[in-house]
Amino acid sequence: MKQINLFCSFDMRAPDWGAPRAELYKAAVEMAAFADSIGLAGINLMEHHGSEDGYLPQPMTLAAAMAAVTSNIHFSLGAVILPLHDPVMVAEQIAVLDLISQGRIRVILGAGYVPGEFAMFQTSTRDRAKRLDAGIEIILRALRGERFEFQGRPIFIRPLPSRDPADIIMAGGSVPATARRAMRFDIGLGPMNTETADFYVEECQRLGQKPRTYFRPVPGMPQGVHLCEDAEAGWQAIERHAVHVITEYAKWAEQEGDASNSPFLGLTDPATLRQAGIFVAWTPEMLLEKLPSLPEHGTINFQPLLGGLSPVEGWKSLKLLEQTLPQIKAALAAA
Repeated sequence: MKQINLFCSFDMRAPDWGAPRAELYKAAVEMAAFADSIGLAGINLMEHHGSEDGYLPQPMTLAAAMAAVTSNIHFSLGAVILPLHDPVMVAEQIAVLDLISQGRIRVILGAGYVPGEFAMFQTSTRDRAKRLDAGIEIILRALRGERFEFQGRPIFIRPLPSRDPADIIMAGGSVPATARRAMRFDIGLGPMNTETADFYVEECQRLGQKPRTYFRPVPGMPQGVHLCEDAEAGWQAIERHAVHVITEYAKWAEQEGDASNSPFLGLTDPATLRQAGIFVAWTPEMLLEKLPSLPEHGTINFQPLLGGLSPVEGWKSLKLLEQTLPQIKAALAAA
């Protein structure tokens, strides 16, 4: 039987013309409970700061609320932008969240890239790699129960998580340095592209190091699937929200420097974005047709509140997923 993972992702974007924020947060927790009840594999929660549309700034808070109403589903938080935070505080949050969830979390720690976020937290993008490395070291040692000093700072935290922190923490990013960081600290890898995952595996093999848990993005798979009874009507329901998400990411990419190199260049046009397939509206039949071509351990990701999408539309997608699950399982068994 082919193993395919079904995930839900929530970034909690809520533009003023979208669904009210309080309504979205209430729905997100309820949707997490529903995803758990129908047997989905995981929930992804992201982090960004200072976004006008309210992009989720505190994924651990939302994860704690979701963990409290679920029993089996796992949570992937990432990337938590570690250079913006006190690593001791992050270590304490991880420990408590691991205990609340009874070991159902993974936390991807990344360097970040949006200059405006670093300015707000009074730090610099120039030393983000150094701060990330120091932060990972502090978190791992603290979560292992050490009482130690780091650059003159006394560090000691309690409670401790239920698991080895190396099984909780992952390095996030999209360059070979990310894979090397995962190997150096002997932690998992949450890459943004296939090349980084492949480099990690190849380097582990070359150096005789056993790989930790790692994710391998599937090229060509959409970032968000919206299930619907009619593909045209479904796209019309999510189009404005999908364009909003890409437009906001494009603004952040422009802050980094040369906008001509942005991966979102030209995608803010609705027709171009639909053709690119980053976000899709599929009928259950279209979803089932995709299953045979997915690699083992591939992931299908649903974003039921995409860009402030009305929870009413999001629930339609999730209910269709529930109805389709028996056929999905049958197709995977046949594969």
